[in-house]
Amino acid sequence: MNSPVQSLSDMVVERVGFGIFVLDRDMNVLMWNRFMQDHSGLSAEQVVGKSLFAHFPELPRVWLSRKIESVFQLGSFAFSSWEQRPYLFKFDHDRPITGGVDYMQQDCTFMPLTRDREVVAVCVTISDVTHVSIVQREREEAVAKLQEYADRDGLTGIANRRYFEARLLDEYTRWQRYGGDMSVLLFDLDHFKKINDQFGHGVGDTVLRVMAQRVAGVVRAQDTFGRFGGEEFALLLPCTPLEDAMRVAEKIRRTIADTPVEVQGTSVPVTASVGGAAARAGLPAYDVLINEADAALYSAKRQGRNRCVALT
Repeated sequence: MNSPVQSLSDMVVERVGFGIFVLDRDMNVLMWNRFMQDHSGLSAEQVVGKSLFAHFPELPRVWLSRKIESVFQLGSFAFSSWEQRPYLFKFDHDRPITGGVDYMQQDCTFMPLTRDREVVAVCVTISDVTHVSIVQREREEAVAKLQEYADRDGLTGIANRRYFEARLLDEYTRWQRYGGDMSVLLFDLDHFKKINDQFGHGVGDTVLRVMAQRVAGVVRAQDTFGRFGGEEFALLLPCTPLEDAMRVAEKIRRTIADTPVEVQGTSVPVTASVGGAAARAGLPAYDVLINEADAALYSAKRQGRNRCVALT
């Protein structure tokens, strides 16, 4: 007959809010609490005395067997976090489907049960950490969004100057180590102050947004397109010699100039001047490349605007 203490212990094991089951060395189930019964749909009578894999063939057999065997051999606790392995059992969870997880997320603890200093069984606990995992994922997504916003220009949605220069530094470092080609284009919209003065800053902002969208549509995925400030933009072209970069520059110039921007019933003609420069032996710093592209840009302006000039 069970003692009152034993009965209380059994009651606690049955009613706790996490899964408890016990395995012998051959992976046979020795105990199966109500949490495991409720979430698996299998009673203790159905599971106890049989191999765990008989009812749950989808379990990671090799991983779980090694985990259990290590506890038998070492006699110490083991642990598995949902971050390492999202779940052991494919149990349903009670969270909204918008949480982005298919099954209950689980932390698992493997506890040696000893008799006379010998491990005779392993007790496994399953904790439902679905809520924690969802909150953490949402937090990580929020941080990623904030980081993305921090890298974007608020008006045009393309990269801002800080992010552009960080990418340029990365590419410059790669170029220093491995060589190859790398080019930078700088361009700005011609007589943009006149657009603001004639049509107003609201129209000017629309022109900037439209121009950014047009150019973003013609650059490669591996290029970095950013707003340097005001009406000035920059394009980083990795693995691209200057000759090819200037073909891109001409494509950008035509993309901007060929079609006026329609704003509030007004047709606003826009052109751009483009300057290009490429990495070369002896380039002392990444920002020198920007300065050289800037010098080429001003040369384009001095030559009459709406043209592309390369620093050679």
